[in-house]
Amino acid sequence: MLVVLGVVSLVDAQAQKVPRIGFLVPAPAPFATPLVDAFRQGLSELGWVEGHNITIDYRWAEGQPERLPSLALELVHLKVDIIVTSGEPATRAAQRATKTIPIVMASSSSPFEQGIVASLARPSGNVTGLSALVTELNSKRLELLKSAVPPLRRVTVLSYSGSLKSVHALLQELEDTARSLEVKLQYLEIRGADDLSSAFTTAAKNGTEGLIPVRHTVILGQQTEIARLSAKHRLASIFDNREFVVADGLMSYGASIADQYRRAATYVDKILKGTKPADLPVEQPTKFELIINLKSAKQIGLTIPPNVLARADRVIK
Repeated sequence: MLVVLGVVSLVDAQAQKVPRIGFLVPAPAPFATPLVDAFRQGLSELGWVEGHNITIDYRWAEGQPERLPSLALELVHLKVDIIVTSGEPATRAAQRATKTIPIVMASSSSPFEQGIVASLARPSGNVTGLSALVTELNSKRLELLKSAVPPLRRVTVLSYSGSLKSVHALLQELEDTARSLEVKLQYLEIRGADDLSSAFTTAAKNGTEGLIPVRHTVILGQQTEIARLSAKHRLASIFDNREFVVADGLMSYGASIADQYRRAATYVDKILKGTKPADLPVEQPTKFELIINLKSAKQIGLTIPPNVLARADRVIK
């Protein structure tokens, strides 16, 4: 008798077992829920319906990155088939928790530069997913900020104290651009949300006119407060995602984070069907969006030049 052996997918091998996904989210639920919804939509478009043929176990750090290692271990102990992560701190926590369970980055700032993957084309190990090119686009953000506020002379880079490596790379990249634009950079760090008010007071006393927040779990979870404080101190601010502008920030420039979460579902789908993470290149965005909030501009007494408005993909009035 001739027996033909075929390639057995993970789903086939688990014919009676519903695949289980772990989702590790550093940010508070109100911020992250729309992004998680985008991931669910991506799954649904590929035939995976939560509660029907796939299970998702969520772990929320609620803006407290120190909780991520224990939450990652919880997902490992649940024996999930894949861990989906949001941002670099969550990915690193998952990496430390397991070397065998596939990890899909729904969105990561700069995974190669941060040493998370060996290369974008061949990630190696058990991690793959999507890069948002956050660090690489900061010079462009500074240029846009200067275009929107031509008299701009001093800009503060605001970061979380636990992301020094990312900030160092950012400042190195920004220095030449700042010099060519005749802009001086100032660096301020916070250790938590309680430091925001004093950080803005310090920036204002030092003559800061513009602000570039560096993406981190703590920063993301405080976007509404950062927008409010920017308005209070009349600072022109630009961030890397549209959620900041929706939260009444002035400007954003970057890839659509919601679209990246939707795309992360394709990685989950391929891995469940048998593809190894190491064989899935890290995807980089090809489309970036500039969003401007005119209500926020009015609050700080700023008139956005027409040539900048003409470049915007979306203008909130």
